[in-house]
Amino acid sequence: MISKELEVLNRAGIHARPASEIAKTASTFSSEIFFEKENMRINAKSIMGVITLGATYKTKLLCTCSGCDEKEAMDALSSLFERRFEQ
Repeated sequence: MISKELEVLNRAGIHARPASEIAKTASTFSSEIFFEKENMRINAKSIMGVITLGATYKTKLLCTCSGCDEKEAMDALSSLFERRFEQ
């Protein structure tokens, strides 16, 4: 299991399109992937779960990946956050 703090860098925060990109990316991996914010823990493979985080600009989320491809999953999600959810 690995964990890393990721910061929302796009000014609009995580709305429907970024949530979709996050869930789509997370779903390509077999590892369990979760985001935590305050007392909330959600499955990163769920678009609705990601949206319910209410993550705005500069919000920090703890990402935890656990499984056989956890490093690749973390690298992909970290890159997605760094690119502000752009392809």
